[in-house]
Amino acid sequence: MRARATAAGLLTTAALVLLGALPAAAGGAPPAPTPEQAASAPGTLDTLSRFFARDGAVARSAAAPRVEGGAVPVRILSPDFVAGKAGAAVARVEFRASRAVSSDGQKASLWTVRGVDGWRVVNIATGDDEIRYTEQGGRLLPGGLVFREPQIDAWYVQKGAKVLPLDEDAVRAVGRNGTSLAAYRERVGRAYGDKLPGSAYARRGAAGGYDAGPAPAPGAGRFATATVAGAGALLLLAVTATTATRRRRTPRNT
Repeated sequence: MRARATAAGLLTTAALVLLGALPAAAGGAPPAPTPEQAASAPGTLDTLSRFFARDGAVARSAAAPRVEGGAVPVRILSPDFVAGKAGAAVARVEFRASRAVSSDGQKASLWTVRGVDGWRVVNIATGDDEIRYTEQGGRLLPGGLVFREPQIDAWYVQKGAKVLPLDEDAVRAVGRNGTSLAAYRERVGRAYGDKLPGSAYARRGAAGGYDAGPAPAPGAGRFATATVAGAGALLLLAVTATTATRRRRTPRNT
């Protein structure tokens, strides 16, 4: 198993997207009562203008960012499920995501987490993976639970005993026709069961995002702020840089 991204590479990427804008990006405003209000706050929109204007893609004054739709819960593969704990759901909600769009069509995902006093935007990443896969999974298995396996950057939808892939990484993992929930549990148990938080592997400081396949090519990462400040247990299984460097994809019709 190898780490799919390095902290150094992530920090280099972060410098390109105005690191330091969040959470101070909200202009020092207090946390909002809802994820949607946090995402559409004036300070957040100002940060989005700078985010979309990186590398001269669009003038900051012309970016005119807007937030579309409501925030969706983003679920990540649960360590309890990997460990085989009785009754554990396959994934747990770690944050909410909102889709932001610029005047030139760029899209970004705003990640929000709830603190004791309200919701705050803690990260901005290019693309709208979180929202798009949630929508796709809802069409494929209405009422299903959409989640991400961060170690291989794979998205799935689960309902009852069925687990279906939503992207090519998931197809490579479970096949185009998907798998059963029990078989999926066996697979992730084999892959990550000895790498859970508190394991000898984690205590050695080795944990940091794992992939049985090749690492992504240089430059394939997803722009994002380098850290998710105050997100608590956002990254499971000791995954760090992987979450912020997901590959850009071409949407696949399912």
